[in-house]
Amino acid sequence: MPRTRFTRAEIQSFARLSPFELKDRFIEIAQAVQEDEPGQKEKSARQMLNAGRGNPNWVATGPREAFHALGCFALAESRRVWTADDLGGMPEKRDAAGRFDSFARRHPGLPGIELLQRSIAYAVERFGFDRDAFVHELTDGSIGDNYPVPDRMLTHAEQIVRGYLTDELFDRRPPEGEMSLFATEGGTAAMCYVFDSLMKNGLLAKGDRIALMVPVFTPYVEIPELDTYEFDVVRVEASLFAETGVREWRYPAEEVAKLADPGVKLVCLVNPSNPPSLALSGRVAHQIGEIVAGPNPNLLIVTDDVYGTFVEGFRSIAAELPRNTLLVYSYSKHFGCTGHRLGVIGLHDDNVIDELIAGLPEAERERLNGRYGTLTLEPEMLRFIDRLVADSRQVALNHTAGLSLPQQVMMVLFSLFAMLDEGQAYKHRIRAIVRRRLELLLEGAQMKIADDPQRAGYYIELDLLAEAERVHGKGFADFLESAYEPADPLFRLAEQTGVVLLNGGGFRGPQWSVRVSLANLDDLDYLKIGHHLRAIFHDYAEEWQASRA
Repeated sequence: MPRTRFTRAEIQSFARLSPFELKDRFIEIAQAVQEDEPGQKEKSARQMLNAGRGNPNWVATGPREAFHALGCFALAESRRVWTADDLGGMPEKRDAAGRFDSFARRHPGLPGIELLQRSIAYAVERFGFDRDAFVHELTDGSIGDNYPVPDRMLTHAEQIVRGYLTDELFDRRPPEGEMSLFATEGGTAAMCYVFDSLMKNGLLAKGDRIALMVPVFTPYVEIPELDTYEFDVVRVEASLFAETGVREWRYPAEEVAKLADPGVKLVCLVNPSNPPSLALSGRVAHQIGEIVAGPNPNLLIVTDDVYGTFVEGFRSIAAELPRNTLLVYSYSKHFGCTGHRLGVIGLHDDNVIDELIAGLPEAERERLNGRYGTLTLEPEMLRFIDRLVADSRQVALNHTAGLSLPQQVMMVLFSLFAMLDEGQAYKHRIRAIVRRRLELLLEGAQMKIADDPQRAGYYIELDLLAEAERVHGKGFADFLESAYEPADPLFRLAEQTGVVLLNGGGFRGPQWSVRVSLANLDDLDYLKIGHHLRAIFHDYAEEWQASRA
């Protein structure tokens, strides 16, 4: 395999881009190679394989069918109230459940109707809902004819999503007390809202010290660097190695100890991690708990747990340290619904944030009372979770805040599906999919990773330099570092094989690491990607051997 046509200076320049922007450049390179191929046979051999983005290629069909069945019933309810050409009315609450039962009996073959019936029955039994009130919330929500009320989240929807998070992220062992939820436009909106409201409420200020547990999803790297924040960022690095020279992607105690500095006001983590895709160990969670109980009791924790469902027995740090933790969760990866933009922020009702706001200097509290004074006669009593909602609409538009109701209904049906037997079976199937793809990737690449029972496997981060040293010794690793830029393998892959991966350095991982998404390509594509990685390593090794001759 020849060298890339890009110069070292060009590669250095491109490597300054965000990994996702650099990915677009790799796609352009791979597409250009395809267009330049003279024949169809060669084009087919160099089909682009983009493992750079984590959009899954699976879809949860059952709850979507239930949603559309609900839509049919909701339209019937609308036409019942006001019948005219293309004109209906608002669904009625009184006896809504009885009319739904009648609709279901009349349409037994409607796709999704049976799952919808069982989802409603399960929710009523588990949460003790009034059937008319719950069916009406679903019906009116799917029509989308009202503003969200309550604006933070619909009443029944919040209880159901809280139950889903309890089952899947808290291992069915929630902390004492209650957690309030704010439904958001995906996890990305949740991130933006959290940082914005912490600043607006004087809990963070420009230049404050925060910590990132790295490698980490790039927005958590890039947001703190914006001129809005300019935070002093401390990196808690997953730098542990196994005895075999394989990177474990685990945090040594001395790295976690950085959080004991009272000057560190906040720590952000993705759990399971992105890209290494490992759940936080009990050892590290315990150490953070000791830090919170001792030298840094006001440490705020933002945990993004979108991949938690891919680990058996997963338990969020929000369950272990509820008073200090803001939970961010997105439905996108588990259910294959990135386009729906379904996310949630969770905050325990007994939390450090509200205490910190109450303890702010008088002048700062007066400023905040003025900011939120149009919402309530007692703005000092407004909880942070509700301030998040108001801030998401610049306070003045709080009366129209909230995630769209059809999206909230879809979130409810995803959650209820996950609680049923078929939802549990679906979960085990998608876990098996990513595990199989990981095995094929490693088979093709002939690379070794650390065995870890808490591996989600949604992504894998491969430390190419560590692998080079493990296989050929330190001399080979030194050769790579001196002769090439860390992104050189990625340029070779894109240009010569059509494979698109992301640079791990952009996630604040090792510079010579790459991220492979195991979610978005066909199974055998990962075997091909592995073969291409191995071929590139073989070429580098030949160059190294030639340089020593």
